[in-house]
Amino acid sequence: MIAQDHLADWLCTLCPMHLMLDKTGRITGVGPTLQKLRPDALMVGQRFLELFELTRPRSVTNMEGLLAHSGAKLHLQLRDVPRTALKGVAVPIAQGAVLNLSFGISVLDAVRDYALTSADFAATDLTIELLYLVEAKSAAMEASRKLNQRLQGAMIAAEEQAFTDTLTGLKNRRAMNHVLSRMAAGSRAFALMNLDLDFFKAVNDTMGHAAGDHVLQVAARILVEETRDQDMVARVGGDEFVLMFDGLRDKRRLGGIARRLVARLQEPVPFEGQVCKISASIGTVLSVQSPGPDPADLLHKADLALYASKRAGRGCHTFYEETPTDPTGFSQSDEAGSPSLPRGSAA
Repeated sequence: MIAQDHLADWLCTLCPMHLMLDKTGRITGVGPTLQKLRPDALMVGQRFLELFELTRPRSVTNMEGLLAHSGAKLHLQLRDVPRTALKGVAVPIAQGAVLNLSFGISVLDAVRDYALTSADFAATDLTIELLYLVEAKSAAMEASRKLNQRLQGAMIAAEEQAFTDTLTGLKNRRAMNHVLSRMAAGSRAFALMNLDLDFFKAVNDTMGHAAGDHVLQVAARILVEETRDQDMVARVGGDEFVLMFDGLRDKRRLGGIARRLVARLQEPVPFEGQVCKISASIGTVLSVQSPGPDPADLLHKADLALYASKRAGRGCHTFYEETPTDPTGFSQSDEAGSPSLPRGSAA
């Protein structure tokens, strides 16, 4: 037999969610975990039915009714907020009754709401196992979340690397083809500008590839500075660049951009005590000048306009313009029997 004066201590260890009631229904003892539910309100001394509401059976309104359901499952909840739901069973003792309570299926909510740990439950309580499982699941989910974040970051980095020119940081040909296809499939008009660096081969041949790389990086910076954030600038070859201007079809504005690019790219580029000299030839086509529009056709027409600029002396800009006599953009010359330059406007 457990000595009566030690009963409360034993119950706190074995049943940390217990209540001891006297014969009038007043609380004379409370388990430490149950008291944590109302840390600022001492339960000892309060009447059980004023602190808790029995939801099943509802017929219990006094101590006699509670003892009449000795051994039966009770459903109850705290009367104040939060109205935590509990389950319990009552057994009579000489001084009144002992109720052992539990959270039932609401244990996870209780653990969260009251910051409970495994130390708040009896050592044999299966709730501890459940808490371990929940903690293990949470740890696994957090590890999975972090792994997914790393994988997603790696995928984004790999995709970005696959679409980026490593030397200049611009988009590469693969990215250009992707963006051009997307823009061609859209409903907004756009302009495509093909730019080639003149005399770049001479820089490579006479000053070395390091100087050529430096010139390409300077040129890339200029192209980015002279375009908008929503425009796309790509390096598609050794000294070839493609620029796309979403929603822009105004030849006056496009011509102004081309003039600034030509002017800035003609400025000497210092490199290790020497000076690199290049220029830029540019050809521009509008999306409305191609049926569909068709990406391959746009690139071809921009290329025609570019080479018209080169034939015109380099360091200039030409708009592609079709003629009624030749849909390729060239008109037949009546002198020397050779094709003339495409009709267009140079910036």
